[in-house]
Amino acid sequence: MGYPGGAGYAYPGEAGARGESERGPLRAAFSGLTTRGRSFLAAGGAAAVCSYLLGKADLLRVGVLLAALPVLCVLVLHSTRSRVTAARRLAPDRIEPGAEARVHLRLENVARVPSGMLLLQDRVPYVLGPRPRFVLDRVEPGGRREVTYRIRSDVRGRYPVGPLQLRLADPFGMVELSRSFHDVDVMTVLPRTEPLPGVPLPGSAHGQGDGRRRKPAVAGDDDVIPRDYRHGDDLRRVHWRATARRGTLMVRREEQPRRARCTVLLDTRRTGYALGGPYSPFERAVSGAASAVAHLSARGYAVRLLSEAGPLAPGAEAAAGDSSAAMPMMDALAGVVPSYVPGFEGALDALGGDTGLVIAFLGLVDDGQVAVLARLRQRAAGGMAFLAAGQVSPALEAAREEAVRRAGWSAVPLTPGVPLGRLWEQAAAGRGTR
Repeated sequence: MGYPGGAGYAYPGEAGARGESERGPLRAAFSGLTTRGRSFLAAGGAAAVCSYLLGKADLLRVGVLLAALPVLCVLVLHSTRSRVTAARRLAPDRIEPGAEARVHLRLENVARVPSGMLLLQDRVPYVLGPRPRFVLDRVEPGGRREVTYRIRSDVRGRYPVGPLQLRLADPFGMVELSRSFHDVDVMTVLPRTEPLPGVPLPGSAHGQGDGRRRKPAVAGDDDVIPRDYRHGDDLRRVHWRATARRGTLMVRREEQPRRARCTVLLDTRRTGYALGGPYSPFERAVSGAASAVAHLSARGYAVRLLSEAGPLAPGAEAAAGDSSAAMPMMDALAGVVPSYVPGFEGALDALGGDTGLVIAFLGLVDDGQVAVLARLRQRAAGGMAFLAAGQVSPALEAAREEAVRRAGWSAVPLTPGVPLGRLWEQAAAGRGTR
């Protein structure tokens, strides 16, 4: 693995990571004197006073030497501290729960003098592991040092990594100076996803994301609007009649497929979930929504992600339809937290027209929220609802599921321990509808 100046390695945003903090007043640097350094200063001062009282010139020289050593160390480290640059790289910056990522740190001494001993500590949340600490010996002028450590988490989220804290010490142990860089990177731990079967879904053409194609021209070949020939076009698509009329090569336009649309609705209401923790019903709902987004995007659906308050990833709707475009929605799900919004009116307003299929992951709902869900279902071509289970009595949960079914949804309980793929098949087949 190479580094800048080598091959195949780069630190994104390195210029920003290198942004050096201000040196600060020199007087503040003297606060970094250790007990040994202060003792040397005190001994030098005492020797100078004694030389004056006793009239011993040699004792004055000893005092000056004792006092000059810590002062010289302060001046050197004060200059070196602001001439040490740092850069960080996360590889990768998105991981699945339980996976590991590597954090690469690189330090460079751009001063004209060698640095003292360097003590490094990178600040990371405890959920990612213990704070890494490193000790580096002196770094020559223009020299570089690289260190690597690992982080992992079993809990989804977006976690700050940094800033890097640096402590410099001189070889004599006279001074220790600290510096904190300002650069912070973000490690994203994505929600857990489960594989889903490729079964036909309600409200889509043949259950696939390719969608319906346009109807053929009603007036025959003359109704086709040709366009100019472009390099690489199939010659079998040449429109000869338009070519003869225009005197230049023309081809038929390709029929544009209508992409099937799907909206994934995640209920994040705090009142909808009675339990908490990494394996709570809320986390299972987030995992289900992430699984649906990944599965439908891979199948070619144009996917939107909503919560009860509105879009969770506003910039992702127009670009949805492939796995890479789903990443902003996965990032949004990684950082989603329960909200205090009481109902689904925001989702109803954001739904709009041409909705297609709606897949909802719901918590506990009351009669008023079921009424809004019924209006939401009327705007959709199909509706699949997965209701969090295991929070209240089975009788109350069964009554809530039945109310959602009467509102037009194919509703199934999101039972703990049951694979989402099996529940997905049941909802797609309409076995959650009565």
